[in-house]
Amino acid sequence: MSPEHHNPPGTGRLGDPIDARPLFGPELTALLDTVRGLRPTDWNRTAVPGWTVHDLAAHVLGDCYGRLGAAPDGYRRIFRPGETLEAFIHRTNQEWVDRRADDSPVRLVAALEDAGTRVAGRFAAADLEAPALGVSWAGADPAPAWLDIAREFTEFWTHRQQIRRALGRGTDPEPRALSTVLDTFMRALPHTLRHTAAPVGTQVHVVVAGPAGGRWSATSAPDHWSLAEPPGGRPAASVSMDTETAWLLCTRGIEPATALSRARIAGEHRLAEAVCRIVSVVH
Repeated sequence: MSPEHHNPPGTGRLGDPIDARPLFGPELTALLDTVRGLRPTDWNRTAVPGWTVHDLAAHVLGDCYGRLGAAPDGYRRIFRPGETLEAFIHRTNQEWVDRRADDSPVRLVAALEDAGTRVAGRFAAADLEAPALGVSWAGADPAPAWLDIAREFTEFWTHRQQIRRALGRGTDPEPRALSTVLDTFMRALPHTLRHTAAPVGTQVHVVVAGPAGGRWSATSAPDHWSLAEPPGGRPAASVSMDTETAWLLCTRGIEPATALSRARIAGEHRLAEAVCRIVSVVH
């Protein structure tokens, strides 16, 4: 660790750091290639419930400006008294999308390229160990910068997949990006299991098959679950799924019951059900 910064207290349970910094440039290129190839009618396709492809692209632009500090028109996200984090995010996301509703695709793409390039440059120079914005779905506030940056990468990647799906295309299988997304999403496991009682030392394994997949082991401690402990012995439960099921589950593209029906379960079904309640976005 650098002498200036240490990971925020209590975040060791999140496991080894992830370095998503080099992936923002390629992800931006992939997004720009996707939206530049859209036909005029494609911009009006439904990407997610309530939002078109145009809306979702505008949302990604808003995320970029949020990271840069402010939008060119001066719009800032401000909490209202008594507002929850979820309500604040949903309200301000919609406000921003509404503000950009009249942007032409050409203007929107140009703004995405400019703001996205600046965000990628800012992240490239970031200290991964510095305290950063909280990641609510991981129960980390403040979060270490590596998790904050990786979380932001998953946002960009997920929204590009949602645009692809609106166009009738499948998930981009590029393994490095998808592997990083899944690894980041699985850092929600300790928070997901926080109310699941189990003897100290109980382990639950999550296995995602394929070149971009991996294996994660959550271990119960006296007052939390942790990804920092090495796997040992036979787990109390194991949940195996494919990459498509995993990322859709974590972003609530499918419900936990659907994921359970697709997964291969071994051991205690109670623990497997708890694992499948994982959410790696603000929901």
